[in-house]
Amino acid sequence: MININRLVKNYGRFEVLKNIDLSIEKGKINYIVGPNGSGKSTLIKIILGLVKPTGGEVFIGEHKINSDSDYRSKIGYMPQAASFPENLKVREVIEMVKDLRNHKSDFDLDLTEKFRLEREMRKKLCDLSGGTRQKVNAAIAFMFNPELLILDEPTAGLDPVSSSILKDKIIKERNAGKTIILTSHILSELEELADNVIFLLEGRIYFYGTLSKLILTTEQKNLERAIASIMNGAPV
Repeated sequence: MININRLVKNYGRFEVLKNIDLSIEKGKINYIVGPNGSGKSTLIKIILGLVKPTGGEVFIGEHKINSDSDYRSKIGYMPQAASFPENLKVREVIEMVKDLRNHKSDFDLDLTEKFRLEREMRKKLCDLSGGTRQKVNAAIAFMFNPELLILDEPTAGLDPVSSSILKDKIIKERNAGKTIILTSHILSELEELADNVIFLLEGRIYFYGTLSKLILTTEQKNLERAIASIMNGAPV
């Protein structure tokens, strides 16, 4: 689904991503894990076409990023904190995104219904709680039936019931063949959802594979200790 070849991103003399090679499988939930400053956000922004790499190539299917923009219509993106005009009502935000994406039919309203967002449609964004804003962000990300979903800390700010609804939706879409990339600092969530783990450290991929392989390779008894061992310099 996603093929990354010798990807480099520099900001002046500062190297953020260092010759990354990665092939992300279709129909899997892939967790990008790493400490702050490891390059997670930069990698996601490059895949989204929001940041231009210094070197290397990124392909989504047959589409090469930064030479072909058609692939963007196949992506659903849920940022950790979306920025929409505060004076717009929820319904107006959704209609605005529909117009921008030029998507006219076959909307996935599953999360809109399960989060009971219909009763929030007439409210302005500035009047919503942080959790409700997150529900709106999630509903928009899934609304256009994308082949690829990129979700940045998706359950942040959600109550336990809403978090469970969203995680069930993520699993449902994975089972339907969607490719999903997630970032999260919640290890229990990672253990619950991840098919594969991409561990980034100082701009390099130190591990890519299943959770069981990560634990086995690091010779640790659980995920938390396996990740800690990589961060402390253990070879993988």
